Amino acid sequence: MDTLGLAPSHPTLDAAASTQGGGSGSAPHAVVIGSGFGGLAAAVRLGARGYRVTVLEKRDAPGGRAYVFRQDGFQFDAGPTIITVPHLLEELWALAGRDFRAEIDLREVDPFYRIGLADGRNLDVGRDPDVMRERIATMFPRDVVGYDRFMEACRKLCDFAFVEHGDTPMHELARMARLAPALLTYGAYRSVHALAARYVSDPGLRAILSFHPLLIGGNPFTTTSVYALIVELERRWGVHFPMGGTGALVTGLVGLIESQGGRLRCNAEVDQILVDGRRAVGVRLADGETIDADVVVSNADPGWTYGHLLRRVPRRRWTDRKIARTRYSMSLFVWYFGTDRRYDAVPHHSILLGPRYRGLLTDIFRNRVLADDFSLYLHRPTATDPSLAPPGCDAFYVLSPVPNLESDVDWSVAAEPYRARIAAHLEATVLPELSRHVVTSRVVTPTYFRDALNSPFGAAFSMQPLLTQSAWFRPHNRSEEVDRVYLVGAGTHPGAGVPGVICSAKVLDQVVPHAADLR
Repeated sequence: MDTLGLAPSHPTLDAAASTQGGGSGSAPHAVVIGSGFGGLAAAVRLGARGYRVTVLEKRDAPGGRAYVFRQDGFQFDAGPTIITVPHLLEELWALAGRDFRAEIDLREVDPFYRIGLADGRNLDVGRDPDVMRERIATMFPRDVVGYDRFMEACRKLCDFAFVEHGDTPMHELARMARLAPALLTYGAYRSVHALAARYVSDPGLRAILSFHPLLIGGNPFTTTSVYALIVELERRWGVHFPMGGTGALVTGLVGLIESQGGRLRCNAEVDQILVDGRRAVGVRLADGETIDADVVVSNADPGWTYGHLLRRVPRRRWTDRKIARTRYSMSLFVWYFGTDRRYDAVPHHSILLGPRYRGLLTDIFRNRVLADDFSLYLHRPTATDPSLAPPGCDAFYVLSPVPNLESDVDWSVAAEPYRARIAAHLEATVLPELSRHVVTSRVVTPTYFRDALNSPFGAAFSMQPLLTQSAWFRPHNRSEEVDRVYLVGAGTHPGAGVPGVICSAKVLDQVVPHAADLR
C-alpha cells in the first residue's frame, strides 16, 4: 500500500532500472540528482568510497549552472567563470587516480578583474600584495593603512571559516554553539560592507572591497562579514580559468565518474525521492521509471528537494511554509553575445559599478524592482582562450544582478529593453561600436533559473548568505527529514560559489556511510 506516495520496502523495477540497483552481492548504489559541480564532485567522492554511482540530469547535458551554450561557432559558459581554489579540484582527480594538471590546462588570470567606478576611475585587482598596495595608494592615498587592516581581517576570516570549517558538517547545533564566541570575535554580526567601512573611508573603495557577496547571491549590506573571506580566497590561491571554458571541468569530472564505473544519464528528470518509512530507497523519474538506491544525494536546490522531490513525505523542519519564508538570493539577467571583431583592450573579467551602490542593492533585494541603473560583470573569456570564438572574434557575457521572481517584473516584456540598455551602456563605455559587431546573441532571465534549474523564485544562488541562513541554519548536508538523503550544492553548507559547492560534497565523506558498511 502506497497511500503517501512512499515506496514499498522493495520497489518493483523494470529491467532497465534494475541494472542501476543494489542487487545481491553488488556494491551499494548511490543516486545523485543533478550534475552541477556539487553533484559531480559528490559522485566522484562516492565512487572513491566504494559506491556504484548513477548521476541523473534532467537536461540534455551535464553542468547545472555550469551548463555550456554553443551557437554560431561561439561557446559560452552559462554560469561560473572563476576558479579560486584549484586544490579542491586536484583532490577530486587524485581520488579517481588521475592527474588534474595533466588533463586540465588551468591558467591563472592576473589582474583578477578590472573594477570600473561610476566616476571613471578604474582599479586592476591582482594577486601581488605590493602591487596592490601601490595601486591603492595611488587611487585612495588616505586609505592605505585601512586597506592593509581590511585584508588582514579577510585573512583571519578565511582561516577560520573556510580552511578550518568549510568542509566540516554543521548538522549539530552544539557544534554551531561552540563556534559562537569566535563568530562574535570576528564580527560576524556585521555585514561585509560594514566591515569594509570600518577600515576605509572612500565610498568607491568600500564598494570595491565589499561587492564579493554578489558572487554568491548576497547583498553586501546584509551578508555576514564572514563572506569577506572570498577576498582572501582570491589573493591566497589566485583567480584561474580553464582552457576550453568552465565546461572543460564538467567534462573532466564526468570522465572521472565514468573511470570509476559510474554513469551519467541525461534527459532523466527525477520527480520524486522514494521513501520507505523515514528512509530513502530510490527515485522515480518523470516518465515513471523507478531506480532503487542505498543512498540518494540531491544536488537540486533544497527548496526543490524538500518542496517537490520529498513533497509526499511529512516534514518537520523544511515544511512548505518554511521554504516559502526563506530569504532567497537575487536573480540574474545574462546576455551572451559574440562579436566579429576583438576588443583586446578589455580584460578577461571586468566589473562596472553603477552610480548607485546601496540604492541599487536596496531596489534588488528589498524593493524588488527593476531599476533604471545597473552594475555589470563583463566576461571576455577569449582574452585567455581565443578558441571559444571563431578566428578574429570575441565571446562575451554580461551579467546584471536583478530581483528574483518574488518581484512583479514580466520578463517576457522587460528582457529586450533591458538588454538594449545594457548594450548601449557597454557601447558608450568599454565596447565601442558594439551594435555594429554583434553576430550572435542569447539572453537568460530569472525564469531560466526557475524553469531549467528548478530554483525557487528563480534565485540564482539559492538562499541568501545571511548569518541566520549560514552553517547550522542552512539545510543540512545530511537531511533532517529522511535517512539516507544527503544534500550538496549552493543551498546547503557551506554555500554558493564553486569552492563552496565542491566543499559541500567533501562534507559527505563525514556523513555518508562507507559503502563497505552498507553491504
